[in-house]
Amino acid sequence: MHEIFMKMNEIFQSMGVQGLALNSFIESFFLVPPPDFLLIVMDLANPSKALYYALICTIASAFGGGIGYAIGYWGGRPAFNWFFRKGGKEKFEAVENLYNKYGVLAVFFSAFTPIPYKVFTIASGILSMNFWKFMLASFFGRGLRFFIVSLVLMLFGEAVKQYIEVVIIAVSIVIVLFFVILYKKRKSLFKP
Repeated sequence: MHEIFMKMNEIFQSMGVQGLALNSFIESFFLVPPPDFLLIVMDLANPSKALYYALICTIASAFGGGIGYAIGYWGGRPAFNWFFRKGGKEKFEAVENLYNKYGVLAVFFSAFTPIPYKVFTIASGILSMNFWKFMLASFFGRGLRFFIVSLVLMLFGEAVKQYIEVVIIAVSIVIVLFFVILYKKRKSLFKP
């Protein structure tokens, strides 16, 4: 599988910006390498265009998320089970629990963190989440992720490349804690 991903990465990279957009788009609903790898390579090769590359990733990925939503909406659980043959039932139940607990924030966190975003895009359609809220959460979650990667690489370059995943995880933890605290405070304010 690793060799297949490496070959896909080479194909996307050979296409330049169009490959970055295509990789970001497809990764939102199908198993291809995350666009982060190509984004990092392109950011390091041309730091002055790093924010442009992040924007391309964000837009393409959010629109790809819309395709994932449509797959789930019209294909239902059979489509989900086909895409996620291994552990599909457990994955869907986990996603459904997160939706029931956090609503649209579950989409935002899946779009931002290393959690497989495609699982949430397809499940969002199955669960009939409000499409526009889904797209908004996708756009902001993916945008935050890709812009952090590009901004960090633009400012610090090659020296920080190996720590990108750590940076994303650390920022994710801070944001999750912030929203959990906010959620609990809001909940306690409205108790009868």
